[in-house]
Amino acid sequence: MGRVYAAREQLAAYLGTALPDDAERLLARASEDIDAALLTAIYRTDEMGYPVEARIRAALASAVCAEVEYWLATGEDGTGTGEQWDAVSIGPVSLSGRSSPPAPPVVNGVELAPRAYRALHMAGLLPGEVLGPDEVYPW
Repeated sequence: MGRVYAAREQLAAYLGTALPDDAERLLARASEDIDAALLTAIYRTDEMGYPVEARIRAALASAVCAEVEYWLATGEDGTGTGEQWDAVSIGPVSLSGRSSPPAPPVVNGVELAPRAYRALHMAGLLPGEVLGPDEVYPW
């Protein structure tokens, strides 16, 4: 199992509601997506690969929680197979012509929830940048 950047308690505080039954699975999948989005980000890590700086740890936890929140709000489950309906009928009531929400930002091939993108961007993790062989990161 890969790194998981947010705990159940953090997700509960972020959502402000009861946790879904599969919270651990959603946190793990969201953490995988955040890892993939940060493929080229540069930050210090410990021996387990977790960020050393508290602000980076907080940004990753926030981004993971935002991913899960987005999935819950859109009916997604982290698999990328959520369906979007353009017409709904319930008895005599029919709704159609709904405009599609804007597409979420894509980073390194990963669709990120807008709030997840913002948390990572504000922490200086996006866009990631690969240094050339003669460049030194200014730590």
